[in-house]
Amino acid sequence: MTGRLNGRAALVTGAGSGIGLATAGRLATDGAHVLTTDRAGDVDIVADVTSPGINETFIAEAGARFGGLDIVVACAGITGMQMLDGADDAFFDQMMAVNVTAVFRLMRDALPLLKRSPHGRIILIGSVMSSFGEAGMTAYSASKHAVLGMTKSVAAEVGAFGITVNCIQPGAIDTPMTAPAFTAMPEFKQRWIDKAALGRLGQPEDIADVAAFLASDDARFMSGHGVFVDGGATQRQ
Repeated sequence: MTGRLNGRAALVTGAGSGIGLATAGRLATDGAHVLTTDRAGDVDIVADVTSPGINETFIAEAGARFGGLDIVVACAGITGMQMLDGADDAFFDQMMAVNVTAVFRLMRDALPLLKRSPHGRIILIGSVMSSFGEAGMTAYSASKHAVLGMTKSVAAEVGAFGITVNCIQPGAIDTPMTAPAFTAMPEFKQRWIDKAALGRLGQPEDIADVAAFLASDDARFMSGHGVFVDGGATQRQ
C-alpha cells in the first residue's frame, strides 16, 4: 500500500494527538505531503480551528508548500458530557463551533484548491453517536449528526468536480481526548468495551487506516457515506 498517495497534498486538522496524529502519519507513510495543524503539539501550524480567518492561513500555506491541495481531513474536534437538565448554552455553542462550524468553513475555504485537483478528497470525523443516543451526550450527538448531514449534502454538491466526501464514524477510541472520561468513569469505559463485538476500545490507527483508504483511488467511487469503524458496537444495541 505504501506509495498509493505519492505526490498528493493533504491538510489534517487536529493532528497534534489521537486520531489526527495517526492519520497524518498514515497519509505520509502512503506518500502524501501533509500539512498538520492543532492547538498544540508537534504540528506545522499551531492554531485554533475556530479562529476567524484561520483557514486562509491553512490554505495559503498548503498552496505555498505543495502548489495545491488534494486531501482535507478534518480531525479537530471536542467531546464532553452534560445532562440536559441544567445544561448551559456555552457548552453547546462551543461543541457546535468546533465540531460543526469550523468543519463547514474548512470545506468551503478549501474548495477552490480541491476543485483544481484530479483526486479531491474530503474526509470528516463523525461518530457512532449519529446512529444512537447516549445520556449526557446531547450536544456532542447533535454535532455529529450535523457532520453526517454535511457529508451527504456536500458530496452531492461537489461530485461534479470529481471530489469525494465521506465521514468516518468511530466507536469508542482510546485517545488523549477520551482518556479523562474513561479514567474518571471506569464503568463507562467498560460499557463501551462490552458494547463492541470485538471486545476492545479502538485505537487511533484503526481510524487512520480507513482515512488513508478514503483518500486513495481505491475509494474513488465512494462518496456521501458515513463509514462505521466501531468494532461492531452498533450491532449490539
